[in-house]
Amino acid sequence: MATRQGAGAGAGTGTGAEDALRGLEDERSSVRLRAALVVGSAPEAGFVGKLVERCAVESDFFVRDMLTWALTRHPVSVTLPELLREVGSERAQARSQALHTLSKIGDRRGWPAITRALLADADDEVARSAWRAAVVLVPEGEESELASVLATQLGRGERETQLSLSRALVALGAAVEPALRAAAAAPDPRARTHALATERLLRDPDAGFEFAIEEAKRAVALGGSGRAGQ
Repeated sequence: MATRQGAGAGAGTGTGAEDALRGLEDERSSVRLRAALVVGSAPEAGFVGKLVERCAVESDFFVRDMLTWALTRHPVSVTLPELLREVGSERAQARSQALHTLSKIGDRRGWPAITRALLADADDEVARSAWRAAVVLVPEGEESELASVLATQLGRGERETQLSLSRALVALGAAVEPALRAAAAAPDPRARTHALATERLLRDPDAGFEFAIEEAKRAVALGGSGRAGQ
């Protein structure tokens, strides 16, 4: 108990880590943010379940980010099993935040949890979190297979979602080239456009997504599946 009291006092609360855990449910986001900071500053295995539980329902982006930070402060041996269970939750935010945290922890033992179903999740936030986690956790030698799965999502969603997917694909490097070439010949013009734009970013990361997309649209309109900028 002395350790918990010291942790709370050291963080400037004077109320102890148990009170900080209760603070995670306060109606004020500033209090929840501070509570997450306190819990992360004095990690204990018993806090992990509550942190994961709170990630599933927290409405404030900055508090969610602090909750993720707090989880990364705990031993992976404790956090990983909780997060792996959470990616199977029926709640979209729970899946998304668990995947986001797995990407921040970066332990490749989390890779088996990145299923095709998650990579194609109907919820854009979940899918985007899965894409980011996948490129961090993918084992060496499996990049091409992952690229093929990610390429099935080309053309999906609006700008933010498409940008997230392009970034994930570009992060895989040369392994993504065959999948992009195949997608550039897809019957769906949105998928072709997105594939060509991603190819451009792979060749020239400084081109900018908006420029790459507009260039790809012109290429699709003029030549169907010709490579943008060539």
